Amino acid sequence: MTEPTGGDERDGTSGAPRDVRRRQLRALRGLTLADFQHPSDQVATDALKRVPGLDKLLAKVLEYGLERLFYVDNVASNLRVTPLMYGRLHRSLQWACKILDVPEPELYVTLDPIPNAFTYGHTKPFITITSGLIDVLSDEELFFVIGHEVGHIKAGHVLYGTMARNIAAVIALIGQATLGLGSLLGQGLVLALYEWYRKAELTADRAALLCVQDLEPARDTFMKLAGGSSRLAAELDRAEFLRQVAAYEDTDRSTLDKAYKVLLTVGRTHPFAMQRARELELWHAGGFADVMARRA
Repeated sequence: MTEPTGGDERDGTSGAPRDVRRRQLRALRGLTLADFQHPSDQVATDALKRVPGLDKLLAKVLEYGLERLFYVDNVASNLRVTPLMYGRLHRSLQWACKILDVPEPELYVTLDPIPNAFTYGHTKPFITITSGLIDVLSDEELFFVIGHEVGHIKAGHVLYGTMARNIAAVIALIGQATLGLGSLLGQGLVLALYEWYRKAELTADRAALLCVQDLEPARDTFMKLAGGSSRLAAELDRAEFLRQVAAYEDTDRSTLDKAYKVLLTVGRTHPFAMQRARELELWHAGGFADVMARRA
């Protein structure tokens, strides 16, 4: 699959993200979730579906139209990415959707110094990325992040993800409207949602790697999300980061350190950057090549 035409005619470039133009990207024909789903994601999804109260929570989220509320707020407050508005981001979105075989969602940029990206909309997905993320990442690293968000859509993560990010507000709203249903759902559902979300992130990272088809931008993205600085970007060192990833893995040798990891993780929606980097390294060394061989 060669890069699409239609880029900036003033410099003769193609439509692919600027850093990606040096190589060809391959579309993945017939790609399914089973091709890239992290095993822990499947286990966590099955466990989540068995948690009492989930079906009631889902019904209320849909009943109250919370996803529509998020969409209207997004349209009112943020900039929509189009071929003429942040065109390089739009081309990255097009590429990610072509590679993963996903209908193109709307993409927005919000003014926020915190690097972040998220996807809402179970029936009509849309992606939002922050200005802080754009300022700290290169084009190809942004392509990785956009591929990650499109991967959430491909994997069917969006509805559960919306609940996980907003679980406190959702439960409070439902509790007020149903005379205490929210409190009956309990902390167990919250923890199950967070556990699922962390595993779903590993699946979306795999989808992002299938988009960029190169491990380096993935590593660099995790490095910058852990502690990147646009002012000191020239002093970032990938080899040092990989040594830190290895050091993180070494902490599993201590039972006490493993317990601390659990305690530090239980209330988080995302895995640690070091864990995400290590998990993707392992998949790149194994399943990634198999998927590319079968689907490209």
